Amino acid sequence: MYLVSAIAEVWFGLCRKPPVVHAFQTGICIPETSCQGLPDGGGSGSGTIRRGIGAALEGMKTLNHNRQLLWFTLLVGIVLVGNTIGQAVFWYLSYNLHMELSWIAWQFFIEVGTMFFLVFLLAGLVLSIPSKKEDSASLFEGLIRAKKYLRPLTCWSIALALAGMLLIVIFSYVPSWFPTPETLFLYRNGFGHLDSFLFNTLSQFPFNLSRLPPTDLFSEIPGYGGRSILLWFYPGLREALIFSGINLLLLVLTLFVVPCIVLGHKTLREAVAGSFALMKKTWVEVSACAAFLGVIVFGVFISYMLVQAVHGMVTPLATYYHPTDMWIALGLVYDLALFSIAFVVATVGGIAVLDLYRSAKTGQVPGSTGAEQVP
Repeated sequence: MYLVSAIAEVWFGLCRKPPVVHAFQTGICIPETSCQGLPDGGGSGSGTIRRGIGAALEGMKTLNHNRQLLWFTLLVGIVLVGNTIGQAVFWYLSYNLHMELSWIAWQFFIEVGTMFFLVFLLAGLVLSIPSKKEDSASLFEGLIRAKKYLRPLTCWSIALALAGMLLIVIFSYVPSWFPTPETLFLYRNGFGHLDSFLFNTLSQFPFNLSRLPPTDLFSEIPGYGGRSILLWFYPGLREALIFSGINLLLLVLTLFVVPCIVLGHKTLREAVAGSFALMKKTWVEVSACAAFLGVIVFGVFISYMLVQAVHGMVTPLATYYHPTDMWIALGLVYDLALFSIAFVVATVGGIAVLDLYRSAKTGQVPGSTGAEQVP
């Protein structure tokens, strides 16, 4: 937890400059933003892009001011770890112990649990953020308040899990059911490409820890068929990352459902309809915010190539197959830093959802001093 807080402090220390978008409390924009493209006006252009990026920057400022919200970061990380362990257990039982297990049933069970915790945590995060940015926030108080909306949140989690499983089944089985050139092209350049990319990336240093010395300890364990338990972690992690990508896509496409439920006190059907209506108004801002946060995570992730390059320049063959203690420590630190930053950015994204929701409901720029709690 201290490491996550430290990373967030260093990261947000670089982002203390407020966004260039400003507004008076009366809602009248200053000349540099020219009041064009407010969410209820359906405008577009650089102003809407700045508002989307401004929501992300405002999320960073809020998290920097309310460090208690980093509990959301930790809990989301625990959810992904649980998803990974569940996926790895399936692969280990099915392929190493040769047990007959239903892949769809197992995956759906994991998906329902994962989506429920993510949706419930997001609801708690939304309810824990005060309308005045200078006030303190408590994630656990938000989670207690979110218990009142347990039924619609559970129904929404099941709906998202069903949608995610449907996409997985379509991408996994349709190419074999209908092996047309068009279907195979879409698979190879879509889901299949993602799966291949994750497999190849996780098989390389600094992600692949199955090559840690001594090799007999991690690759040859008596009683486990000559395969280390650690080796079954990687298929589980690959599956967890694929499902996480699909879940993230579904959550972004239905961004305002949870705020509509817990802040607008809507039924699930009303919340879904309201979310699509708000997304129609603010899709440019949402896209800009998501792209901005995605670039941050991708920039940190792509630095693994630098680690690889330095790692290979020392002693190419020896260090690749038998990394020294220094390289093992470096790989572990890099992996921990990468996932910590990714979860911190996920927290910023959750805070930005609330800013974008308030912006869409009130027509004010995210982070403006005149923003108020809206139903």
